[in-house]
Amino acid sequence: MFSVVFAMLAALALLAWPHADGWSERLLPVVAAICIQGRLLCNLFDGMVAVEGGKHTPSGELFNDIPDRIADPIILIAAGYAVSSCSIAPVLGWSAALLAVLTAYIRTLATSIGAPSDFRGPMAKQHRMALVTGACLLSVVEPLFWAQGRLLLAALVVIVVGCVVTCVARARAAYRYMEQAHD
Repeated sequence: MFSVVFAMLAALALLAWPHADGWSERLLPVVAAICIQGRLLCNLFDGMVAVEGGKHTPSGELFNDIPDRIADPIILIAAGYAVSSCSIAPVLGWSAALLAVLTAYIRTLATSIGAPSDFRGPMAKQHRMALVTGACLLSVVEPLFWAQGRLLLAALVVIVVGCVVTCVARARAAYRYMEQAHD
């Protein structure tokens, strides 16, 4: 659940970034990237403790999945608002957030009807967060080449398109599994 705190810190850094100047303009995307990785580490450690440490509980999946459905959208929506130079960026952030939740919903729905858990990409959680992290880190040098926020904007476009592809691939795999299981 602590991953949500890291996601909120990342979001605050992203939201403050368009209003920053001087050293903070370079520091805020790095802070966001570090917090995004902190969010992922919380999730990783939780899984390691539960599985390898033998601390798995019947309700553990709730505490694993629900924070993910909160943390990812917080980061993606804030990324959209961090790109102040493009009026469509907030829409891309919201779209990326909703599609990220949809990828997880399709996986969970498929599992609930008997299909195996499907964590395939191309835009699974770790791929989305790696892309946003990379865009944040590269944003430090971005003003040397073009306007601030273009890399983050491009990352959001890739996430939206990749999430659509991921949703289709996961739904298709679940459909095939269920049709084969009932033949």
